[in-house]
Amino acid sequence: MNGHGKSPLVITGFMGSGKTSTGKAVARRLGCDFIDMDAAIEKAEGMSIPKIFEMHGEAYFRTLESELCSRLAARENLVISTGGGVFVNPTNREHFKAALVVCLDADSREIYKRLRDDRRRPLLTTDDPYQSIVELMDARHSAYSHVEWHLDTNGKTVDEVADEIVGRLKADAWPA
Repeated sequence: MNGHGKSPLVITGFMGSGKTSTGKAVARRLGCDFIDMDAAIEKAEGMSIPKIFEMHGEAYFRTLESELCSRLAARENLVISTGGGVFVNPTNREHFKAALVVCLDADSREIYKRLRDDRRRPLLTTDDPYQSIVELMDARHSAYSHVEWHLDTNGKTVDEVADEIVGRLKADAWPA
């Protein structure tokens, strides 16, 4: 995919930052396979993420997530969109140490605007989803800070974000 060889490209960031849509667009442009980790877990478990949380709890889901990180990190020519909490776990960050990682960012108001009508987000099923977004973003800030390349998605289309990622990849302009 670039000077780093065929390492996977991992797209991470907070929920609603555009990981899945951007990941699909980037994979198409690069001619790579695409895996959305949440969708892969849902398929393997035969139930939605909210149902997994309800039936088995968040810890169970996070274990599935970590096991999947380990398997995907070894793959080549792959674009991966992570769940929003993947990089909170230092083990998962370690799994993706050799991968190319980009963190998509958006501010809390933009995230709220994108997610306010989405009922599939178990961590936002609260009386005040906006406040939950602010608190969760704050709690995950440290985890996302481990990623060197951050890309602001505020006010950008999926195509604009995907074009920027592919452009940097082709120019080999990734952070050292």
